[in-house]
Amino acid sequence: MSRGRPGSRVVLALAGALVAAGPAWAGCRKPSGDDAAPGNASSGRADAGVPALPAGVVVLHAVDGAELRVRVEFALTDETRQRGLMYRNRLDPDAGMLFVFSPPPRHQVFWMRNTLIPLDMIFIDGGLRVVGVAERAEPLTETPRQVAGESQYVLEVNGGFARQHGIGPGARIEILGLDPAAVPQGW
Repeated sequence: MSRGRPGSRVVLALAGALVAAGPAWAGCRKPSGDDAAPGNASSGRADAGVPALPAGVVVLHAVDGAELRVRVEFALTDETRQRGLMYRNRLDPDAGMLFVFSPPPRHQVFWMRNTLIPLDMIFIDGGLRVVGVAERAEPLTETPRQVAGESQYVLEVNGGFARQHGIGPGARIEILGLDPAAVPQGW
């Protein structure tokens, strides 16, 4: 994993996902050490020994005007964005993870390495509008998942969630409980 200046290649594995700045992407290292699955899956979280992440709520405003709330964990650091939802056996229907990137928004690419459940990835720009959705990403794959456009946030929820609730391009979101001081700054 590395951080670079704008224009340089930046590769981060997120939620078993690859994130790259710019249009090109490359693979990342094979799982080992911190990527290896920890024990205790009884809670549905194989990462039960990992400290809890900051939490909040994402309010989604569907294009048709419907509103719903998703309890989220905030992935704010390189380490938490790398781990994401890896090794989780389940995700509650009203739960997810919000990946928060430093401004300005960039093209984001994810993959599903070590992610055990199918996910929808909702890509959101800096103005809190959905730019696109990668639906029902297949678990345990390295297939790149991305949408056209640039995102500052990516919300991961259970596969099928976006279609079921009418969440697509143009939908708006609100983020509740995110400490502005915790938002990553600069690359």
